[in-house]
Amino acid sequence: MSHPTQSMLPAHSAVPARAEVPTTSEHARRFRIGVVGAGRVGAVLAAALQHAGHDVVAVAGESGASRRRIDDLLPGVAVLKPSAVARACDLLLLTVPDDMLGNVVTVLSESGAISERQLVVHTSGRHGLAVLAPAIARGARAIALHPAMTFTGTAVDLDRLHGCVFGLTAEPEERAIAAELVDAIGGRAMWVPETRRALYHAGLAHGANHLVTLVTEAMELLAAAGADDPAATLRPLLTAALDNALDQGDAALTGPIVRGDVNTVQAHLEQIAAQAPTTMPSYLALARATLGRAVTDGRLVPLRALKLSEVLDEAETTARPRPSWRTA
Repeated sequence: MSHPTQSMLPAHSAVPARAEVPTTSEHARRFRIGVVGAGRVGAVLAAALQHAGHDVVAVAGESGASRRRIDDLLPGVAVLKPSAVARACDLLLLTVPDDMLGNVVTVLSESGAISERQLVVHTSGRHGLAVLAPAIARGARAIALHPAMTFTGTAVDLDRLHGCVFGLTAEPEERAIAAELVDAIGGRAMWVPETRRALYHAGLAHGANHLVTLVTEAMELLAAAGADDPAATLRPLLTAALDNALDQGDAALTGPIVRGDVNTVQAHLEQIAAQAPTTMPSYLALARATLGRAVTDGRLVPLRALKLSEVLDEAETTARPRPSWRTA
């Protein structure tokens, strides 16, 4: 298998010469941007920066989906090998998956593709500046810039960037540049300490990614109950619940757990065990988390909470489905 930074991609145009990196004292910075990783995030951010007046000079993207995104969002931009992209730009945007990022930075740095004073910017939520250490050792300037948004990889995302929060980590010398890049595309800067990057990303993943799983399972339960349009059934309820939760936190909690309706929860568990057993683990986990929060804020008396906890314990021991991904 070829190394992720060694893709053999034909160029649409000749490799642009590297420009001198603008200094932090310049009033209006305009960068020559190269993008390694034309995924949903990379292609959209590059297009947004291009619309903001920066020059996207080269991009690396190997898959058919990446090529289509380049054609749609970055028409005419040179498609090159990652090392050639790095040599062509003064701001290198790395939008590869988290687990590939360190390897990509190491290979580009060791090959000499990254130069002194070049800006190297990655979009990983989990990582801060440490992952860019090989580039920093070559004299590059590092920025972690993560958009707190889910992407489709289409032009629809460009408008969604307006008001989007970006989790930024940078040394003091690069903070102004990081803020300007975000401001140029209509985003809002949130400064995240190096040691809190994983915690920051966990908050986003827990809220957004796990929400998708939760909503999908809820729609499956409604479909099993006979709903002809589970999404339409849930939409008003979920929209109100999300708005209330964002505005009020735990005070927005409603439902049988916070009311202490033991028999209702028992009925839920019996029906889930019979009709949708694969949903049982997430229902139990979230019911326990909700129970704990309801007790902590004083909305549920300890005796009622104990009865609910016993019901959940019994369901866990008697109906413990094996996750489908673990079956042979």
